[in-house]
Amino acid sequence: MLAKTYSASVFGIDSEIVTCETNCSSGVRILIVGMPDITIRESRDRIQSAITQIGLKFPRHQIVINLSPADLKKEGAHFDLPLAIGILAASLTILRDKIEDYLMVGELSLDGTIQPVRGVLPITIKAKEKGFKGIIVPRANSNEAAMVENIEVLAADNLRQVVDFFNNSHDLDRIEIDPASLFYDERCNYDIDFDEVKGQENVKRAFEIAAAGFHNIILVGPPGSGKTMMAKRLPTILPPLSIDESLETTKIHSVAGKTTGTGLITKRPFRAPHHTISSAALIGGGASPVPGEFSLAHNGVLYLDELPEFSQKVLEVMRQPLEDRKICIARARQTVTYPAGLMLVASMNPCPCGYFNHPTRSCQCMSKDVKRYMNKVSGPLLDRIDIQIETSPLGFETISATEKSESSSEIRSRVIEARKIQEQRFKNEPGIYSNAQMTPRLLRKFAVPDKESLEWLKQAMIAFSLSARAYDRILKVSRTIADLEGSVNIESRHIKEAINYRILDKENRIE
Repeated sequence: MLAKTYSASVFGIDSEIVTCETNCSSGVRILIVGMPDITIRESRDRIQSAITQIGLKFPRHQIVINLSPADLKKEGAHFDLPLAIGILAASLTILRDKIEDYLMVGELSLDGTIQPVRGVLPITIKAKEKGFKGIIVPRANSNEAAMVENIEVLAADNLRQVVDFFNNSHDLDRIEIDPASLFYDERCNYDIDFDEVKGQENVKRAFEIAAAGFHNIILVGPPGSGKTMMAKRLPTILPPLSIDESLETTKIHSVAGKTTGTGLITKRPFRAPHHTISSAALIGGGASPVPGEFSLAHNGVLYLDELPEFSQKVLEVMRQPLEDRKICIARARQTVTYPAGLMLVASMNPCPCGYFNHPTRSCQCMSKDVKRYMNKVSGPLLDRIDIQIETSPLGFETISATEKSESSSEIRSRVIEARKIQEQRFKNEPGIYSNAQMTPRLLRKFAVPDKESLEWLKQAMIAFSLSARAYDRILKVSRTIADLEGSVNIESRHIKEAINYRILDKENRIE
């Protein structure tokens, strides 16, 4: 007897429907065809044990399972549940009246318990697009699936519950969540705030500009000057996630198996990998590609502390994703694309000991060591960082001051206003949402300096041997500074301030 159940395979942050066709006939073997991976081939033993443990008899027939389309590679233990239901339906153990109305995902334990799986959100979205009545998911994934509206989300704890559901003897729990209420309650609540940062007003200003235009930024300064403290507070001044951004971010984390208990990511991600990270872990990859830290920081912040300590290979592999805002991973059988629209925040010491040019402490490094340390970060990579700012050591009076600095909410309000200007500016430009994303064509249209500003920029280009990419970065930052002031035109003061945020260019990288 032939039975059909439905599941899905995840590719990148999207998914494709997979039809699980099961046929029982005379014989004793179990055969799975349709490009299954080793995990799916091993599911035969898990399914047999699960069916037996819930008190049902495993069919003693030849079972042929075809995963269609046959040319699509299928991976993951989430096929266990639909395959088990297909076997039981084909052997007439359960009714087949409604099994084709529901898409199913879930890994089976040997005792029949349904374990959580990755990628439930993109699979649920695809199930809705294809017109399924509902989706049956592990209970641990139910909140995540319930973020998709207008589709029935049913949570199951074990295989027995699903069998009884299809035999009309037991109802599965229907999970309903109002994403809007969860979303707006949480997205601006932070335990940290910029009012806790003492001094460093010039650096706070640079962070405000970076947040307003979604610019990459690097901090250079001695240990203890507040680089990490300020970087961690950057998400508190960024505009809140929109619902669309939240869903896109959650899809990436879902595919990586890193979703939270609520199922929806409501705050901008902040990822801070250690400098020992590999290039595959940072960018993504593996035999079965998964998102890396770059994509997990999409719509948020990727913080790289002690930038020169990262391997040269890791630093250079970042160059293209920073420019393209996406990551393409090619394998023999498939190519996947992950979004990577993030703000890069990096920090570094001015030398190996950290005290080069320090006002009160002497540097113990030789000049060749300082040169080698600074040159670990290549010029092409620095060109892709819009804002380069120096952090200074703090004096006792500043550290011991009791008055609070400007709060994150106050800074964020100005950032949001600047972002509104950009939204209006780029409303007819698909895929462009901030000044940092402007193409050369958009720069010529929206970031044209006046005659005096152009002269200042010309002098800076000559004095500091700036590249064409650095020229564009200065214009982008100038446009953001003007937006924060509500200025329609880019004026000389905006260009001057933007030039001052190229300190590593001015130092000419210690040749």
